[in-house]
Amino acid sequence: MKKMVLATKNAGKVHELKALLKDHDVEVLSLLDLHYEPEIEETGTTFEENALIKARAIAKEYGLLTIADDSGLEIDALDGRPGVYSAIYGGEPKDDIANLNKVLSEMKNVPESKRTARFRCTLVIIDEAGQEQLVHGKCEGFILDEARGSNGHGYDPIFYVPAVNQTMAEMTSDEKNTLSHRKKAFDQLEQRIERLLKS
Repeated sequence: MKKMVLATKNAGKVHELKALLKDHDVEVLSLLDLHYEPEIEETGTTFEENALIKARAIAKEYGLLTIADDSGLEIDALDGRPGVYSAIYGGEPKDDIANLNKVLSEMKNVPESKRTARFRCTLVIIDEAGQEQLVHGKCEGFILDEARGSNGHGYDPIFYVPAVNQTMAEMTSDEKNTLSHRKKAFDQLEQRIERLLKS
């Protein structure tokens, strides 16, 4: 069985990506599983740049099929913030609650009609030969004025998806994995993953 590395230590992302890969004949390892210690500095100014930085570093380290993701929340009323700084929007070290509270504070006086937002995701896959492919996904929604739900991670409790009348944090993992930005990006990689696992 082939091995694949998920170039992340984010437990929420690991959970989502492993769920998306569960039907594939592959041993999926994250940086948590590998006890990878160094912090990869995400110095890019776009999701694409940061995803490539992570994927290239881990592919070089282990020589295995590698998937990296960079994703974040874009809020129209905040001129696209927090964007690539989503993970550290509330300051260092990374803190989901601080990030969420900062967004709620900044959106306090924004009317409902202006609270449009989207989750964006860029996924990069690098095969054992060093060939790279990037794909993108997004999920449109609105920012609520308070948190709802206890599932998910990050900004999920304040991101409302009108199509299902729920926040991301009110959905089950299976429900989220039918419409999330990460799922939409992953779907574009599925056939390539199948080919690489059979090669």
